[in-house]
Amino acid sequence: MIDPTENRWWERRSFLLAILLVSALPLLWPQIPPLVDLPGHIGRYRVAVDLHSSADLQRYYDFRWMLIGNLGVDLLVLPLAPVLGLEPAVKLIVICIPVLTVAGILAVARQIHGRVPPSTLFAVPFAYSYPFNYGFVNFALSAALALLAFALWLRWSRPSKLARRAMIFAPVSCALWVVHVFGWGLLGLLSFSAEVVRLRDEKMSWPGAIRGATVQVLPLTIPFALILLWRSRDVSGETKTFFLIPWKLLTVVSTLRDRWLFWDAIGVAVCLVVIGAGLFERRLEFSRKIGFPAIALAVAFLALPYTLFGSAHADMRLAPYVIVAALIAIRFRERDTKAEALVAILGLLFVLGRLAGNTASFAIADRDDRAITRALDHVSRGAAVLTLTSGACDDPWALPRYWHLGALVISRRHGFTNDHWEAPGAQLMSARYAAAEPFHDIRSVLTFSPSCADRLNRNRPRGSEPVRNLQQSLDQFPRNAFEYVWLIKPPEGPYVVPSDLTEIWREEDSRLYRVTPPKRANRTCRHNANSLDLPILASCSSL
Repeated sequence: MIDPTENRWWERRSFLLAILLVSALPLLWPQIPPLVDLPGHIGRYRVAVDLHSSADLQRYYDFRWMLIGNLGVDLLVLPLAPVLGLEPAVKLIVICIPVLTVAGILAVARQIHGRVPPSTLFAVPFAYSYPFNYGFVNFALSAALALLAFALWLRWSRPSKLARRAMIFAPVSCALWVVHVFGWGLLGLLSFSAEVVRLRDEKMSWPGAIRGATVQVLPLTIPFALILLWRSRDVSGETKTFFLIPWKLLTVVSTLRDRWLFWDAIGVAVCLVVIGAGLFERRLEFSRKIGFPAIALAVAFLALPYTLFGSAHADMRLAPYVIVAALIAIRFRERDTKAEALVAILGLLFVLGRLAGNTASFAIADRDDRAITRALDHVSRGAAVLTLTSGACDDPWALPRYWHLGALVISRRHGFTNDHWEAPGAQLMSARYAAAEPFHDIRSVLTFSPSCADRLNRNRPRGSEPVRNLQQSLDQFPRNAFEYVWLIKPPEGPYVVPSDLTEIWREEDSRLYRVTPPKRANRTCRHNANSLDLPILASCSSL
């Protein structure tokens, strides 16, 4: 039991090291980290690592390396996969991301305050924020590295260190851009705003401080040339949907989104209460060195669109770091060991509670993923598999971790699946399997109930492709292109399995069919009452 009267135990290196180690716990048990987009990335990593030696992969895919601002985990996988195996290598890298994030949070706090204030503990659970849980692993890695780089930037803020800082951060900014462009942008915002505060503290005027900060961050601007080179290629992707205030508010509430609405929203509320206490409690104050950067991040969050260069959830990715910066900024005006110890104990309980919730959630997801992916044991190597899974009109709070499990066809069977992204200039991998069109990429994976599909199509933006309901997908996919159809948590409602699909495996939410030439005109009608019930056979008229 922690003694509240013990002097500053939360600042000891042994305690901080323990926090770093504990932050890895949620990811230790799952076979594959249960992050929504990660299986799709694993498919791409398989092609990157084994395309040169796999005739099966060569039938279906091309892979061309190019310099883009989104290569972090891709580059790390290359040396590790041959030694550890692909999926263990990915797991190791992903485990490091929350650990590095927590290290960055603690390092920034120490540089700002000369110690780690107890309120900083409330920022630790944001290592498992919504962007990370969604599987934006390159972004999350770059954000963690940006925090660590920012701590170094602050450490070298004395006049005698500025020349060294400029020389070091020119290549650092380029490397961070290669990991992910958002991490580079995060470092730039933090560094510029912190420099403004430093120069203001040196009695400069606001215009002078802004000019001086601009000069200091010039070494961080080199990646602008890389962006111009990148975007001058044949790059797809729109930038759209600005200033959706209801979405922004929901995004803030969702910053810890994982599985349980009440639990996750309460976690965010606790942190907002702590920030509010920093504003209104007389014994607390905000450090301007990180408080001003927190404001800069908040402004950037409000200004960012939902979609940037074709990348969705652009603004959502920044929201957790606004809260993190605000929490790091809080400190006691004067040392009050008992009050600080109380805050530290509450912060530690918050950390342990959130990590326990993440651990339980990830274990549940791992159990479900293992059951679903047992279908792959019945898929022959090198086969083409059409993956269909359920989308929803009303987005449930629990993250849909099953959406991209189909991409494990690439990783484990060296086969083709429609579960991969196609974005010229933004993705290194592309499909060369024309027979599968228009069911050749990620746009064909999500299917909907008939009523949901009708609703989405009525409201879809002009020029966008219509969505399909499950029945349309089953009826329309090219039979000559696929050997299997894999249904993962199919949408609720009636659907009819065509007679040229023969069920060869089933387990709760996962059903595998072999594509065979149709032998009769009638079809078997099935109704998926819910994802846990076996389909109910019904009679159908000949079609």
